[in-house]
Amino acid sequence: MKTFLKEFRHTLEGASARLQKLSDEQSRIPKTSGKWSAKQIIGHLVDSAGNNHQRFVRAQFKGDLVFPGYEQEAWVKAQNYETENWRELIQLWKSYNLHIIHVVENIPADILKQKRVKHNLHQIAWKTIPEQEPATLEYFIRDYVGHLMNHLEQIWSQYKI
Repeated sequence: MKTFLKEFRHTLEGASARLQKLSDEQSRIPKTSGKWSAKQIIGHLVDSAGNNHQRFVRAQFKGDLVFPGYEQEAWVKAQNYETENWRELIQLWKSYNLHIIHVVENIPADILKQKRVKHNLHQIAWKTIPEQEPATLEYFIRDYVGHLMNHLEQIWSQYKI
């Protein structure tokens, strides 16, 4: 997990610099009709960080991995990310994820690897796990980072940065 988190930290540093190549105006314009803009994608990743931060902390004190979901589209719309300052949004996203790294670094290995029979990762994970298969917090954390990376790839391909 140490190497994984080190690579995640490196990704955050590089992505933050790369995202700043977009102007505030460029970041608010979706490249494809009906798709999110870069601002909305990063805003969604802030929402994801907020939801998953509390999930990763709570998982240390319970025997399952059952957590509430959230209405992603509604959250992005309600927060009107298109009007958020782009540089501040990037900084918030980066800082929140650096804190998540800190949180994960402090989760004992036995808790990370503990198999949880009861979970709802078939509903809330990016790459779902069947309900009848046990899941671990480590899997869920890696899934979170995979989701984040997938969205960064969307930005890189849409905006050619």
